[in-house]
Amino acid sequence: GISGKSQLLFALVFTTRYLDLFTSFISLYNTSMKLIYIACSYATVYLIYMKFKATYDGNHDTFRVEFLVVPVGGLSFLVNHDFSPLEILWTFSIYLESVAILPQLFMISKTGEAETITTHYLFFLGLYRALYLVNWIWRYYFEGFFDLIAVVAGVVQTILYCDFFYLYVTKVLKGKKLSLP
Repeated sequence: GISGKSQLLFALVFTTRYLDLFTSFISLYNTSMKLIYIACSYATVYLIYMKFKATYDGNHDTFRVEFLVVPVGGLSFLVNHDFSPLEILWTFSIYLESVAILPQLFMISKTGEAETITTHYLFFLGLYRALYLVNWIWRYYFEGFFDLIAVVAGVVQTILYCDFFYLYVTKVLKGKKLSLP
């Protein structure tokens, strides 16, 4: 029930976002967490496409990711904070993360239902992003920090989850299996 294409996009997100590992050191914790994010995302891709290939539902995971990667790549060249390679790749990662869940949502819409564990996974992915919105409000209020690119991308991603959140609350939390109307 997990989209390998979404997981591959998330691996690309973390790879392009954390390229600053090669140019700047913030702290051991920061470096470790970035490496863990990258390693876990590629380990997940490996598990889906190699180790558990027999259980992967490639027949339903048919979203064409180039419809996401190409426009996001173009947008990251046009709208960024600083026209430098690392900044463009960081911006690319922010934009791509906002839509990386689409292959997963497309897969659920194609199958018409999702296993409970998959719905919990998606709910917490969406909650993670929604909590970012709270973080941005907090940072703006207390630090005066505002990053328009990150905020707009976060709002787009949260909007993409809204329909799923509604179904999650009305079905899964009531003990029913998530099935689309």
